[in-house]
Amino acid sequence: MLTGKTPILILKEGTEREKGREAQYNNIRAAIAIADAVRSTMGPKGMDKMLVDSMGDVVITNDGVTILKEIDVEHPAAKMLVEVAKAQDQECGDGTTTAVVLAGELLKYAQDLIDQNIHPTLIADGYRLASKKAIEILEKNALEVKPDDEQLLKKMAETSMTGKVAASNKEMLADIAYKAVKAIVEEVDGVMRVDLDNIKVEKKQGGSVEDTELVEGVILDKERVHPDMPRVVENAKILLLNAPLEVRKTEVDAQIRITDPEQLQKFLEGEEQMIRDMVDKIKASGANVVICQKGIDDLAQYYLAKAGIFAVRRVKKSDMEKLARATGAKILSGLEEIKESDLGEAGRVEERKIGDDKMTFITGCKNAKAVSILVRGGTEHVVDEIERGLHDALSVIAVAIEDGKMTSGGGSAAMEIALGLRDYAATVGGREQLAIEAFANAIEVVPRALATNAGLDPIDILIKLRQAHKEGKKYHGVDVYSGEIKDMKEAFVIEPLRVGVQAIKSATEAAIMILRIDDVIAAREMEKGKGGGAGGPEGPEGGEF
Repeated sequence: MLTGKTPILILKEGTEREKGREAQYNNIRAAIAIADAVRSTMGPKGMDKMLVDSMGDVVITNDGVTILKEIDVEHPAAKMLVEVAKAQDQECGDGTTTAVVLAGELLKYAQDLIDQNIHPTLIADGYRLASKKAIEILEKNALEVKPDDEQLLKKMAETSMTGKVAASNKEMLADIAYKAVKAIVEEVDGVMRVDLDNIKVEKKQGGSVEDTELVEGVILDKERVHPDMPRVVENAKILLLNAPLEVRKTEVDAQIRITDPEQLQKFLEGEEQMIRDMVDKIKASGANVVICQKGIDDLAQYYLAKAGIFAVRRVKKSDMEKLARATGAKILSGLEEIKESDLGEAGRVEERKIGDDKMTFITGCKNAKAVSILVRGGTEHVVDEIERGLHDALSVIAVAIEDGKMTSGGGSAAMEIALGLRDYAATVGGREQLAIEAFANAIEVVPRALATNAGLDPIDILIKLRQAHKEGKKYHGVDVYSGEIKDMKEAFVIEPLRVGVQAIKSATEAAIMILRIDDVIAAREMEKGKGGGAGGPEGPEGGEF
C-alpha cells in the first residue's frame, strides 16, 4: 500500500507474509508431510522409525505420538498435527497414528475440493456434519464390554500392542496390564473410574522381556540408607514421613556463639539427643520401615539401623502418594503425634539387586490400590519400547472399563462409517455433500494403510471390503496375515470405542482449523532470537503491504 510514493511499514522488517491459496496449500502440504511420516507405522505390519536427536540419543519406536514428540517440527501447521497426537494420547493412550493420518487425509481431499473452487468454509461445514454422523455410526455399531470380561479386555490390550516390539510377548504383557488395571479400578457413584497414575512403571535394563513382573505394591528405585539395616522386613509397619530426620534449622538467619569447649560439647550432645528422640518416637510407634520424602541425617541413619528399622530417603512425592494408597499409611509432616493407626502395612519390604542397581520392593499389600510393573529387556531401547507398548495396553483396558464399549478393528469400523457417510451425503445435498463424500474417502485411509503396510494391494482390499459391508458384514476388516478380509469381532481384533471417537473428533478439528487459515505472517526476527529459522513457510521478502 503506497501513499505519496512512501511505503508504509506495518510489519517488522524481515517479516514473511503469505496469503490466499498459496498459504492454504503450504499449510496442507506441511500437515500431509507429517501424516506421511507416521503412516508406515500403522498396523501389525507397520515399520519402526529410528530417531536421533542433536545430542546423539537414539529412540527406536513405531508409536505415533513418540515419533512426533521426538521430531523437531518447525512448520506451524505441522505442529498442530503433533498436538492432535498428544491429545489422542492423553485421552485414550492409543490410536495416535490413526488420528494424525486421518487429519492428513482429510486435508488432502480438501485440497482437491479447493481446486474445484469450493470455499474452505463450506468444506469445514461438510466435515463437521460428516464427523458428527461418523461418531453416530460408530456408536450405533459399538459392542458392549463388561469390566470383568477378562478375555475381551486382554484381547483389546493385545490388539493395541500388535506391530510393536511388545507384540512377541503380548499375551504375558496383556495379562499384567489387565491385573494392574483391575487392582486400581474404583467405583464412584456407580461409575467405573481408573486413574493410571496409580500404576507405577519402573524400567530396568537387563534380563529379558519375560522377566517383566507385576508387583502388588510399590517399587522404589532407592536403596536402604545404611548397610546395617535389615535387608528384608516381614509384616512391615510403614511410616511415611514428609519431614527430614535431621536437626531442625531455624527459619531465619541466626548465629550461635560458643565461647568455650564445654559449651560446644553440650551443643553437640543436644543435637545428638534431638535425633535420638526422633528415632525413639518412631520406634515407640511400632514402625519398622521409614520412607522419608526428605533427607535422613547420618546420625539418624546410625540410630535407625541400631533399632533394626529399614529406612529409605528422598522418595518422590508421587511415589509417597502411591505408597499411601498401597499400604493404607498416612503421610505425616512431623513426628509430634505418631499413632499406630497412621502406619501402613505390607507383607514384605525388601531390598533387591536388579541389574546394577538396588531397589526397594514393598509387596504383599492387602487391597493395594496402587501397583507397580517392573519392565525388563535386553537393551535400553527394548525396555523403552516395551514400556510404550504397556502404556497403550493399560490405557485401552482403562478406557474400555470406564466406557463399557468397544468397536472392531482392522479397518472394519472405518469402512462402515464410509458406507454410512456416502448414503448420508445424498440426503444433505448442496456443496457440503462433496465434503461429506471426501470425508468418506478420507476415512478409508485406515484399511488402505493397513493393506499397504502389509504388502497387499490396497485397491483389491477396498473393493472386497466395500462389497462385504454392502452385504451387511459390518465387522469385516483386513486380515494382514492371510491377505484376506474376515470378521474382526470373531478374530478378537477390537479396540475401545473412545479411541475411534477421539481420533475422528481431533482429526476433524485440526483439519478444519488448518483449512480456515488463508494468511500466514511469520516474524523471522523472533525466531532468530530463539535460535531457529523462520517459523512459517517461505514467503515474499520484506514487511510492507
